[in-house]
Amino acid sequence: MIGKLTGTLLEKNPPQLLIDCHGVGYEVDVPMSTFYNLPGVGEKVALLTHFVVREDAQILYGFGTAPEREAFRQLIKISGVGPRTALSVLSGMGVSDLAQAITAQEAGRLVKVPGIGKKTAERLLLELKGKLGADIGVPSGGVVRGESHGDILQALVALGYSDKEAALALKALPEDVGVSDGIKLALKSLAK
Repeated sequence: MIGKLTGTLLEKNPPQLLIDCHGVGYEVDVPMSTFYNLPGVGEKVALLTHFVVREDAQILYGFGTAPEREAFRQLIKISGVGPRTALSVLSGMGVSDLAQAITAQEAGRLVKVPGIGKKTAERLLLELKGKLGADIGVPSGGVVRGESHGDILQALVALGYSDKEAALALKALPEDVGVSDGIKLALKSLAK
């Protein structure tokens, strides 16, 4: 129903904001990743939103980026994961970190998020595999430059290298390298 809000930021009380949109104040709950990137009070702000209607409440959730909102929507589709838990996951780890954890099937990274136990983490990994992890191959320490770099990163992680090792190996690769050549070059640099 409400897909985006653009207005003046009136209040910031984590995780809730108050945004004035032409005289109407909207209360919006945001993950901490969005909260940290907000402008100051009194400045213009634009957020993508997701509107949740329950028997006892109507709640608006806001996100600074489209991948954050999409990750939130994927999370709340999972049985036993509500909007508050999804917000907690996105507050505890970025979208790229979540995608890497799902691709590598690392439940230990999800368990570190407050409110996520071992069973919930395993359910998240199972149900989000192929929906969130495979298509977002951005290492948390930097930006993937070429299109093939995401595939190279996934291959290195699948071979047992840590995210940090794989990201360092990617930095040394040329921007226009192909997937197979990139994997070979990355493995050579990691073997040193």
